[in-house]
Amino acid sequence: MTVAFYTAIILIVLWSPFSVCFNHTGWLRRISQTPFPEVRMRHMRHSGLSAEPFVWPLKKEAVVEGDLLLGGLMMVHSREDTQFTCGPIMAQGGIQTVETMLYTLDQINKQWTKFKIGALILDDCDKDTYGLEMAIDFIKGSISNIDETQYFHCNKSQVRKVISGVVGAASSVTSVQVANLLRLFKIPQVSFWSTSPELSNKQRFEYFTRTIPSDLYQVKVMVEIVRRLGWSYISIIYEESSYGIKAFEELEKLMPRYNICIAAKEKLVKDSGVAEEKAYDDIVIKLLSKPKAKGVIVFGSDQEVVSLMKAVRRNNATGNFSWIGSDGWSARDMVSATNEAEVEGCLSVQPQANPVIGFEEYFLGLTVENNKRNPWFTEFWEEHFQCRYPKSVRTPYNSNYSVECDSKFHLREKIPKFENQLQFVSDSVLAFAHALYDMHSYHCGPDFVGLCEAMKPVKGPELLMYLRKVNFTGLTGDNFHFDDNGDGPARYNIIHFKQVEPGIFKWIKVGVYSDGKLNLNMSEMRFKTDTSNPPESVCSLPCQKGQAKQYLEGEKCCWHCFNCTQYQIRSPTDETRCEVCPGGTLPDSNRQRCLEIPEAFLKAGSSWAIGAMTLSVAGIAITLLVISVFIKHNHTPIVKAAGREVSYVLLSGILLCYLITFVLVLKPTDIVCAVQRFGVGFCFTVVYAALLTKTNRISRIFNAGRRTVKRPKFISPKSQLVICTGLISIQVLINGVWMLVSPPKVIHYYPSRESNILVCSSFINTSYVIAFGYPIVLIIVCTVYAVLTRNIPEAFNESKHIGFTMYTTCVIWLAFVPLYFGIGNHTPLRITTMSVTISLSASVTIVCLFSPKLYIILCHPERNVRQSMMPNMKLTGTKTFTTSNTNAFCNNSTRRRSSLTYKDSSTDMHISLENRKQVLERAVQTEETRIVSKS
Repeated sequence: MTVAFYTAIILIVLWSPFSVCFNHTGWLRRISQTPFPEVRMRHMRHSGLSAEPFVWPLKKEAVVEGDLLLGGLMMVHSREDTQFTCGPIMAQGGIQTVETMLYTLDQINKQWTKFKIGALILDDCDKDTYGLEMAIDFIKGSISNIDETQYFHCNKSQVRKVISGVVGAASSVTSVQVANLLRLFKIPQVSFWSTSPELSNKQRFEYFTRTIPSDLYQVKVMVEIVRRLGWSYISIIYEESSYGIKAFEELEKLMPRYNICIAAKEKLVKDSGVAEEKAYDDIVIKLLSKPKAKGVIVFGSDQEVVSLMKAVRRNNATGNFSWIGSDGWSARDMVSATNEAEVEGCLSVQPQANPVIGFEEYFLGLTVENNKRNPWFTEFWEEHFQCRYPKSVRTPYNSNYSVECDSKFHLREKIPKFENQLQFVSDSVLAFAHALYDMHSYHCGPDFVGLCEAMKPVKGPELLMYLRKVNFTGLTGDNFHFDDNGDGPARYNIIHFKQVEPGIFKWIKVGVYSDGKLNLNMSEMRFKTDTSNPPESVCSLPCQKGQAKQYLEGEKCCWHCFNCTQYQIRSPTDETRCEVCPGGTLPDSNRQRCLEIPEAFLKAGSSWAIGAMTLSVAGIAITLLVISVFIKHNHTPIVKAAGREVSYVLLSGILLCYLITFVLVLKPTDIVCAVQRFGVGFCFTVVYAALLTKTNRISRIFNAGRRTVKRPKFISPKSQLVICTGLISIQVLINGVWMLVSPPKVIHYYPSRESNILVCSSFINTSYVIAFGYPIVLIIVCTVYAVLTRNIPEAFNESKHIGFTMYTTCVIWLAFVPLYFGIGNHTPLRITTMSVTISLSASVTIVCLFSPKLYIILCHPERNVRQSMMPNMKLTGTKTFTTSNTNAFCNNSTRRRSSLTYKDSSTDMHISLENRKQVLERAVQTEETRIVSKS
């Protein structure tokens, strides 16, 4: 309603006293007749009434005299929009609320006697426009709340007392309209059943309070019930009123937080009139179009919901839905009494209320004769007993009663169904009473009887202040106080409609909501006669473990499930995606997370490592044996002839080749990787640098002997060590640069999806070619030298041994290369192969080069003499060279050379061309013998 509308009402009210001066009863009649004209015979033919005209609805009021008056606005009659403004009498929500207010006033006035509280109770017929019209009576005497003066009519007998406060209305939509009017006149209002969240807005409804909690809490409880039942796809039906619309808005905000989707949302007509059957049928058909949404929240009033349940029955949809009902219709006989099968299984949220002590006994003792203060009690009596009371006023609903009400009829013989929420009506009256007595005690004193001038009239803003502060124990025994929003405490009972016996249905309590917590007894529920399990109300069942969702277009709760592949899990952040487990991990059995694959590396206890280490240990033992023999026989000719300095370097390299195996089988770390990278190439370099030095020396001596008898340069032991060290230092430089450019590190290598190998980075690619590149060059050069020196005389046969060593080494490494790169995914085997290859290369070297020398030293020491290194050699001709002739020919100590022409003791003989080669070979052998003897 707009401000202009309420302003017009105020002008009518201000003008009405002057009209009353001429006809003090006409004003009320005009107001009543303008929007709601008399209903005459032509409207009632179908009812069987006579042609005598009558007015309906009849304006009645229940009046209790008192020093202070409280207004009461009750929905005594139900709403009717087809033909009449007011429908039939409402026993539970109407008559019982009126009597609860009257009963509570009786108890207050009995207990407190300083002043009496009276009442003016009117009927709003559960219609906001009619209720607003009735509320005008409450403001007639309240003009003084605005201008601070008592209003006087021209007829003093018609002066109305000021209404101190209003109890009601029951409906939220009516309370919104009435609250807007009462706020203009500063009249406090306390509603007992209006639960719309809109009414908690104190900027708009400053003078409105209520003893029932806001629907904001009811919505929270409903959502919590939906979650507890495991529903995620539900429909919502709400009435077209402030009560339903505001609740629906809160549901729309709250449900997405818990991933609950709305399948269908339908509106029950209320404010715009009474809907026809087709409108309800259409709602049911739309619900049936979403067959997976079994759960339905119904936020409405009993008159609309009863029509909905009839539509469910008409469309053969009984048992298809499980209802969650609001407090506006559940637990009301109007809905459930004739629709048990349709309502069965319903869960409802009801504000927690206990019976008003003594009220049922009081109500059952009432009769038409002893209850004259309630003008609607006769209608209730006729409806309850289905009879016509003598001399009662004709209504559209009592004309068909043929039985006359007997004085013997009594409520105890036919006990009516009692409303469960009468506590809120009683608490509303008590709240006003406590506020008025607190105000009286402050202004008039604790012992003053009657009203003092400060309370003539009661000022609305001050009464509101006292009202919000009340804290009392009501007639139910429960403590009551208003919260910060002027609402009652959020306490709810969860009730359930089920068949307790064949054909007998009852609402039973199955849970409680208090202090923000829901306690629900699932075992007490029966959604169908034979089961306590709630029906499924989900669009799609949860995907199984290891499955992801593919949502249907336009649906947030409907999806298809698809399997993630072998090495995928469902994304923990996006349930619509499968994620591939990163390398080194595999999905767990539930495909919920990726588990790390245990690290694999060549362990010292593995059979591969044991085999490699056994070979290395044997090689180390042999090498140490050779070294010890050489040291012991360090000054013997055969050791000297082998070039002992270079031989020791060679043996050291061989020993390093065997020792590198133990580094290769260690658990990889950055330091271990660095040692491996450096050591593998270094040990080979030491071996083949020494061999190259040997072969180079032999080759240079042999080639120089062909050209001249002059001694070659750099063939002394010291020179050989320098040359060998220079060759080795090249490898050291290469390794140093390599480590700076690509630092060694340990990594996890995943050659397959199910592997997680802990390995040095250089093992997973061809980078080890850098470590072996230089040693391979040395091997090739040594092999070339071995080939070039293969024809050296048999007496000086080390070149042949070196050649055989190099040939065998080449065969080993030619076999190693394809094997190493062919087993790239088996890193432990790759490392073992490298270790064995290195050990075999070292073994070949020590066997081929040193076993002949060991054989002579250990088995034939008689041959380990200088003469054995210089056997007699015969030339092809008639002359024989003796040792003395050879020594004279190659006298290196004097460093003087003559031409390559030899003479015997008696005659000069020119050596023939065909014998020149043998002479040169003998010259080289003599030079070697000289070096050995000098050493």
